[in-house]
Amino acid sequence: MHYVRNGIQCSQKATYMSAVCTDFSKPLEIIDDGKTLDPSSLGENEVSVAIKACGINYADLLQCKGLYQEVNQPPFVPGMEISGEVMAVGSNVKTLKTSDRVFALLKSGGFSNHCIIPEMVLRKVPESISYEVAAGSVVNYATSRLALEKANLKMGETLFVTGAGGSTGLSAVDIGAQLGAKVIGSCGSLKKADVIRSKGASHIIDYNTEDVRSRLKELTDGKGPNVVFDTVGGDLFLTCLKSLAHEGRILTIGYTSGKIPSIPANLLLVKSCSVTGVYWGDYSRKNYPVFSKSIDDCVEAIAAGHNSPHIGDILPLSEINNAFKMIFKRQNIGKVVVKMD
Repeated sequence: MHYVRNGIQCSQKATYMSAVCTDFSKPLEIIDDGKTLDPSSLGENEVSVAIKACGINYADLLQCKGLYQEVNQPPFVPGMEISGEVMAVGSNVKTLKTSDRVFALLKSGGFSNHCIIPEMVLRKVPESISYEVAAGSVVNYATSRLALEKANLKMGETLFVTGAGGSTGLSAVDIGAQLGAKVIGSCGSLKKADVIRSKGASHIIDYNTEDVRSRLKELTDGKGPNVVFDTVGGDLFLTCLKSLAHEGRILTIGYTSGKIPSIPANLLLVKSCSVTGVYWGDYSRKNYPVFSKSIDDCVEAIAAGHNSPHIGDILPLSEINNAFKMIFKRQNIGKVVVKMD
């Protein structure tokens, strides 16, 4: 028997339905023994949350293969980005009450129908935002917002987004267009191209049929993009670096290609350009005010309608392994969210 307390499996009477990583080489296992939480077991600063939805991030896939920056040893419940309803609160909880709609970012533990979370981790979900959007937007939009701020993207500059049909890439397109940049996106299918355009991209490069470097040169009058937002890595990162404008900035966000590129320093020299890595989650430990502001800005922009996250698929917890396969094969458009019964 187990239940989830902030991502850690604990031995006690209270037990829930969860997707559990039992082995890095095996699919997730759905464990359901039908028990519920005894509210008296809550710590004084803890909150019991009935999880309504949990967004799937590429980091979840890496965690379940033991390849993420921070390795959890099996068995553990993955899932970082949740939304839900407060079911019970500890005796010293001041800011939340039963039935409040909340969201949280966890180290793990989200793919479960209940979770016990410290009060300080939880934030209220605005009424205008659904549970699915609350669980499927913060990581991507806050990452993109912070990254584009670090790149100092200006109105009128050209932004090139790789993997623009994925959840993080699509959020970068949305924010870049809102900031007044000329946005070019890359993807590998017509279905994704339509959604990318709907978020504000003026041009799409199909990396399966077009030469990325030639098209970037053509679309920027030979100058190259001012900023590149790269989630793919590998050979495409090097193509972007070679295509970058003078004094351009390239943001390295992730490596969905499975290849981490080596950076030729001479290209940085001859182009007077810069490469900046953005590991957004690490800001929660090393610069919490920046981390917190990025979340607040993200939620405020979505609630006000300035940004509009695209939730491409909503699947039940029982289909989580299929959802993982969809993302691993890059078949998703925007965010994939797991919805609890």
